[in-house]
Amino acid sequence: MIEWNEATDTSGNPTREFRITREGKRDITGAVWLPAGKPASQTLMCFGHGASGDRYQAPICHLAHRFVTEANLPVLSLDGPVHGLRQVGEGGRTAFFPEFRRDEALTDMTEEWSVAIDAAQALPEIGKGKLAYFGLSMGSIFGIPLVASRDDVVVATLGLFGIQDNFPHGDEFVAAAQKITCPILFLMQLEDELFNREGYLKVFDLFASKDKRIHANPGLHPQIPSEEIGFAFEFLVSHIEGRRERGIVNPLAE
Repeated sequence: MIEWNEATDTSGNPTREFRITREGKRDITGAVWLPAGKPASQTLMCFGHGASGDRYQAPICHLAHRFVTEANLPVLSLDGPVHGLRQVGEGGRTAFFPEFRRDEALTDMTEEWSVAIDAAQALPEIGKGKLAYFGLSMGSIFGIPLVASRDDVVVATLGLFGIQDNFPHGDEFVAAAQKITCPILFLMQLEDELFNREGYLKVFDLFASKDKRIHANPGLHPQIPSEEIGFAFEFLVSHIEGRRERGIVNPLAE
């Protein structure tokens, strides 16, 4: 059963929040943003958030508003497994870390994403079509298995994530990353206190995408320059619209 409610995000933009109730399983919650007119295409822009936030964590609301107003595309943002409208205990990282160690943590969240995508695409304003994805930190932890599990994702922005020794689900991440072939923008923080540089590069190298690029910036885990968010928007929209082809000039210089 799904329940929809009119709401506003933290920037005051209108959304439709939802709760999907399933017998014997945890609820699934999130929000969608809809363009004012008919969508430019039936591509659904999907957002995953970090472990300290929820469906409205920055920069999701900012980007969602740009997608619906500038690109005329619908947006879906999902609460994490113990976050937002389905918060467990203190929520945030405190609740996330024990949840992440569960054997089925990635499998369950991938299934929940698929259920939420089906519910959003069932709306007459959206319809069945392709997907695009943006998710950093925890948004990549759950986004990588999601993107790997589907053949309808046309482009993704991932990052703030690396695989380190004894990392939970390490083998699952390796297998998932190797299945991803869509264009990828991968964002990296050079002084990240949570993931080291080697772990970042291991994930990036595993992606099977022919069009993949890594943007590395000085700073701690959350200190991504604002221009990278702007670039991510342009990168995603250009691939959704099919107007970006990666050209390589060789030799550029001798």
